[in-house]
Amino acid sequence: MAAMSLRFHEIAESRHRILNPITDAKLDLLGEICRIREGARQLDLACGKAEMLSRWSARYGLSGVGVDISEVFLAAARERAKELGVSDRLTFVHGDAGGYTTEERFDLVSCIGATWIGGGLTGTLDLMRPMLRPDGLALVGEPYWIGDPPASALKEQEGFTTLAGTDDRFEAAGFELVEMVLADPDSWDRYMASQWLTLSDWLLANPDDADAPALRDFLRQSRRSHLEYGRQHLGWGVFVLRPKAQDRT
Repeated sequence: MAAMSLRFHEIAESRHRILNPITDAKLDLLGEICRIREGARQLDLACGKAEMLSRWSARYGLSGVGVDISEVFLAAARERAKELGVSDRLTFVHGDAGGYTTEERFDLVSCIGATWIGGGLTGTLDLMRPMLRPDGLALVGEPYWIGDPPASALKEQEGFTTLAGTDDRFEAAGFELVEMVLADPDSWDRYMASQWLTLSDWLLANPDDADAPALRDFLRQSRRSHLEYGRQHLGWGVFVLRPKAQDRT
C-alpha cells in the first residue's frame, strides 16, 4: 500500500475500531463459528487496530501475533489490548504483512480485508498456508460482486468476482469453504459513510495541509464509488476456510 494511501486510510478510519463492515455482533458470531479453544494461537496479517485479535483473546483466552504496516493502527491495537487486559498475550509487529514469515504454525491465520498484501486473494492464501496448522482455520475478508455490476465498476475493481467465483478461487488454492459471515448494506453504509464525515472534519481542521487536495479527491472518489455501484453491487464477507484433506501437510 502506497504511503499516501496508507495515510488517507489512517485518517478516514481514525474513528473506527473495526476496520471492515463486520459489526461487533457478527465478529462475536465469527468467533463462535471458529470454536476457539483456550490457549489457541492466532496470526492476524494486516491486523489494523487488531480488534478481532484483542477481542477474541479477552473472550476465549487465545494468544497471538498481529502484523501491520501502519504504526498508527498498531498504536491503537496496543491500546485496545491494554484496555481489554490482554497485552501479555499478544505481540504486535510493525512491517509489511506480505513479507512476514515464521516457523510457527497457528490454529487461526487471518487476513481481513487486506488481500492486497499478496497481490490478491489467491496470493494471500498462498502466504497464509505455510503458517497454518494442518487442522487450523484460515479467515479471509474479501469483497464480492452481487449480480452484474456496471462496466465502470468492473474497471475500477477488476480483482473481485461473485460469491461463487470467490469459492472457485478458494478451491483452486487448496481450501474448502466451511462457513462465512457476510456484511449487510446497513453495515456497509456505516463503515463507508462515517468515513466521509471523518475526512470532511479533518479537511476543515487542516485546510493548508500539503495532502489536503489529494485527500479531498480521495473523499470524493470514495463517496462516488459507494453511491454509484458499491452499495448496490458490492458485498463483503469473512470466509472461514479449511485446507483440503489432501493438502494438509
